[in-house]
Amino acid sequence: MKIDGIAAFVAIAEAGSISEAARRLRLSKSVVSDRLAQLERQLGARLVHRSTRSLSLTEDGTTFLEMAAQSLRGLDAAAAALAERRGTLAGPLRISAPVTLTALHVGPALYPFLRRHPQIELSIELDDRVVDAQAEGFDGVIRHGPMRDSPLTAWRLARSRRVLVASPDYLEREGTPGDLAGLEHHRGIFYTHRGLADWRFATEAGFVQVRARIGLQVNNGMVMRDAAIAGLGVTMLPLFIAGPEIRAGTLRAIDIGAEPEAEFIYVAHPEGRNPTAKLRALADCLREAFGDPPYWEAGL
Repeated sequence: MKIDGIAAFVAIAEAGSISEAARRLRLSKSVVSDRLAQLERQLGARLVHRSTRSLSLTEDGTTFLEMAAQSLRGLDAAAAALAERRGTLAGPLRISAPVTLTALHVGPALYPFLRRHPQIELSIELDDRVVDAQAEGFDGVIRHGPMRDSPLTAWRLARSRRVLVASPDYLEREGTPGDLAGLEHHRGIFYTHRGLADWRFATEAGFVQVRARIGLQVNNGMVMRDAAIAGLGVTMLPLFIAGPEIRAGTLRAIDIGAEPEAEFIYVAHPEGRNPTAKLRALADCLREAFGDPPYWEAGL
């Protein structure tokens, strides 16, 4: 059996379609289909049910998948071990990362990393949604938020403080909230992926959730920032987005006597899968670049 045929089958099973597997492998759909067909001929078994609308594994395919995927991971680990012995890091590294954090901070930190390790083939897919790293074939994910129970093993890179902010114009018109109860009467600009339950604050009695009136819901932090600057309401933003605007005076931080729930920037990988040296090196690079406390919190 050829390794590329096994890799094609595992990619199809994890992606749920031949076209998505082809995209991940950076091959044409016909090449991936041919590799799967050749593997099935070699095994003398049908691995995948194909139809015009769906794709599913046969019983033989399900049996073969677990060991096939484990074998590929073993080969990857062996290749990585040899690269480490030579003092080099090489090969593909597929990461999912959030849009705004990457544009502002992750990307600039990774450019020198890639210059130091030119044999790494880094693929970053920008997406703010919660991805299934195992099913979607990511070696790791970069995220920011609370570190709660998850099927991922996470390494903390930096804290990510969030603050309530609004424009000076809005606060002059509507008044500045001084406590949690006062916040409920203001127009809120919310992050769609987290919903209206996102405003959680730590108090002596535990976490308290505040629901302001909906002014805007959007799935991008920079649009939230710009909406707040335009005077559309109060929003909660991480300092890696809001910091420059607070320093410039276009946004004001609001103190209501309670801190938002603690959040962090982290790299995570699926539980049960040994992280590669490439992923560890990337995490070390980001941790060093961000600093402790992170550089975007200076003076705030």
